[in-house]
Amino acid sequence: MNWQEVQGNWKQYSGKMREKWGRLTDNDFERIAGHRDLLIGKIQQSYGIAKDEAERQVREFERAADTTNREAKRPH
Repeated sequence: MNWQEVQGNWKQYSGKMREKWGRLTDNDFERIAGHRDLLIGKIQQSYGIAKDEAERQVREFERAADTTNREAKRPH
């Protein structure tokens, strides 16, 4: 998935991110505002994990969102 797509649909994606990273607050998501590096930093800080692990989790989220989007666009 292209991160620009996330930025362009930030409200939609941030709702899904809230489900995955429940420790992040509404204020956190407002400050992050689609910036991938800020999201990684906030996950790292809130969960006390290494940067590599936070990046891995974001990549995993991107892959899952991409799969969901492709399936939603596929004709039924």
